[in-house]
Amino acid sequence: MSTSAVPGPRPALDPAALEQVFTGARTAHRFTDEPVTDEQVAAIVDLVRHPPTSMNTQPMRLLLVRSPAAREKLATMMSGGNGDKTRAAPLSVVVAADRRFDEEMPRLLPHAPNAREAFADEALRERTAVFNTALQLGYLILGVRAVGLGAGPMTGIDASAIEREFFPDGEHAVVAVVNVGVPDPAGFRPRGPRLAPEEVVRTV
Repeated sequence: MSTSAVPGPRPALDPAALEQVFTGARTAHRFTDEPVTDEQVAAIVDLVRHPPTSMNTQPMRLLLVRSPAAREKLATMMSGGNGDKTRAAPLSVVVAADRRFDEEMPRLLPHAPNAREAFADEALRERTAVFNTALQLGYLILGVRAVGLGAGPMTGIDASAIEREFFPDGEHAVVAVVNVGVPDPAGFRPRGPRLAPEEVVRTV
């Protein structure tokens, strides 16, 4: 449940929570037949809407692909084995960037009434939409894991074809497709190597 309380000092998450969301989680490639409910989706979205985006733009838009006909269309627009993964998943979510996110700026950034003017340039607006949607995509993956489900994010897609089929208004840029469900333990692959902390952090 969301809260409007001002955040203060918090204890670190317990090891089990960290394991579920970070250290023990992996990309899910196969799922059980258990459906993903609307209540679970609502819980995920409620979590994901809180982390930050630049100027509170929140450009990510989610399309839930549930019907067999829509699922088959989407599967044909995936690369390689991603099509079969999509056909078999309980739920596929198309993650898109709203190119017209700036229309919501007066509501989302009320203390800066002229904020929308900062995105008058179309190229800047596009970059901002796609970058922040990619940022929110990361939050989405963590949110899926936090409610006890598995996420299979895929960028091996024909984004232009998906946009033409599912976003004919031309106002959305497709960033990724995420399959969601209860993961089949047999569908996990060994975790790939990770860079060591000292390889990615330096102090000046």
